[in-house]
Amino acid sequence: MDIKKINESISVCGQIGPEDVEAIKAAGYVAIINNRPDGEAEDQPAGAELAAAAQKAGIAYHEIPMGREGVSPDMVARTSAILAESDGPVFAFCRSGTRSTTLWALSQAGKDSAEAIIGSAAQAGYDMSHLAAHLDKPLS
Repeated sequence: MDIKKINESISVCGQIGPEDVEAIKAAGYVAIINNRPDGEAEDQPAGAELAAAAQKAGIAYHEIPMGREGVSPDMVARTSAILAESDGPVFAFCRSGTRSTTLWALSQAGKDSAEAIIGSAAQAGYDMSHLAAHLDKPLS
């Protein structure tokens, strides 16, 4: 796993497997967000497999799949709520980490400056500058 820490509240990663869940929990994460729709790739584990592994490991598991239809206000609100309600760092993943970073960035709109949000993402290796116009106020 190539985990990229955005800040103290969230890290992102590319696709994980059920065998990775114990290590994610051992690393101190309290919740996993799956931002990848089921069936996107043949070698991708099903969300139900990941959910079962998370339940067995005792870590919260959430699915907020972001597919070709793109971002919705509900996805952003759900991401924000999970971050706010989690008592520790959250681990989010998709195919490469970009969609997870996008949803995190938009969930922070209006809570921090666009410059700070873009900077945190950039330090983790993700360019969110294209979202600048959307980050100074919450997505509605």
